[in-house]
Amino acid sequence: MSVRDELAGVLADSLNKTFKDMKVAYFLDGQDTTPTDIKEFISTGSTMLDLAIANKPHGGIAVGRITEINGLESSGKSLIGAHILAETQRKKGVAVYMDTETSVSREFLETIGIDVSNMLYIHLETIEDIFEAIEQIVVKIRESDKDRLVTILVDSLAAATTKVELEADFEKDGWATSKAIIISKAMRKITQMIGRQKIALVFTNQLRQKLGVMFGDPWTTSGGKALPFHASTRIRLKNMGQIKDSKKNTIGMKCRAQIVKNRLGPPLRHADYDMYFDRGIDNYGAWLTVLKEHKLVKSGGAWYTLTDGKGKEHKFLSKDWEELITGNDEIREYVYQIICDKVILQYKEKLGIDDVEKNIISNDLISLGLPFLKEILAFQFNLFKASFVSPLNLSISLGLK
Repeated sequence: MSVRDELAGVLADSLNKTFKDMKVAYFLDGQDTTPTDIKEFISTGSTMLDLAIANKPHGGIAVGRITEINGLESSGKSLIGAHILAETQRKKGVAVYMDTETSVSREFLETIGIDVSNMLYIHLETIEDIFEAIEQIVVKIRESDKDRLVTILVDSLAAATTKVELEADFEKDGWATSKAIIISKAMRKITQMIGRQKIALVFTNQLRQKLGVMFGDPWTTSGGKALPFHASTRIRLKNMGQIKDSKKNTIGMKCRAQIVKNRLGPPLRHADYDMYFDRGIDNYGAWLTVLKEHKLVKSGGAWYTLTDGKGKEHKFLSKDWEELITGNDEIREYVYQIICDKVILQYKEKLGIDDVEKNIISNDLISLGLPFLKEILAFQFNLFKASFVSPLNLSISLGLK
């Protein structure tokens, strides 16, 4: 344990005495509980996504932080949000669903595993009302049971309007920017409020395409830049294809979650998983995929063989995999540790320091270098043309006759 600097300790004591209502000065040596500490994680329903976000076992989204889940329509945003609420209830926490789209159904929530009788459903239309309700929830929790886990899902930010928009004359300018201004003001306040409590705030948002963008990211989200700035984690979902049964009926879809921003672990990672309409995310199916990719299960025809930590072999069919995992705690924990080792170490093995530097350089050239390169080429082309200017054209351009 390192020794704290004496002068820094004097400064910390002085500041904490000045601000009597709250402690403001800390040391990040593990001896103090600080606002930067992650209180706990909530699973997204996908182990692969949990590990991609936190890069540690039993990860997921962080409590005390803001998370944004964005994507195009039918990419599974509400599904991930519902899984987070279900996991909150399994942790004996309070699940709050703020619905602005008026499209969620009781059957859908129950399919994911949510106890709707104990879930607080709130229907609001405007951004002002949403953040007022969030603030009131945070204050009430602080007064009553601040150690109780609470997850607030706002689904979605894109569908929420503002009071100005409801009363606006669309032929006049200015109404379209009111949403971004309100969100910007509210985010600064809400971020500080939830950071000191066991509250997870999750927003779903819609991707919008930027017009005329040739280089860089062509996608943006609704509501301005405040939410992307204040969010600790931003997850972008993509529909990778349909899953069909033997009768060619669509029963699910293949999904990819890209971590576009992450203050909890390595950014720019992704996780793949299958989602079925009748039960949500196929989490254990993704486990089997990882085992097969790393050749940790033997296959012979339709049968697979898994050797557990004690050297015992377990034979199973693909359709019996989930039953094998959920029915044996020792096997489930053994396989989970293997998954964690492979997925967590995969980032460190595949991307060494040299590779990371190469990726950074290449990304900088794409996002930053090309616009400047374009200007340089244009300047050089103008010089090239100037070298072939005739004396008559040159005299005219200089104003000489």
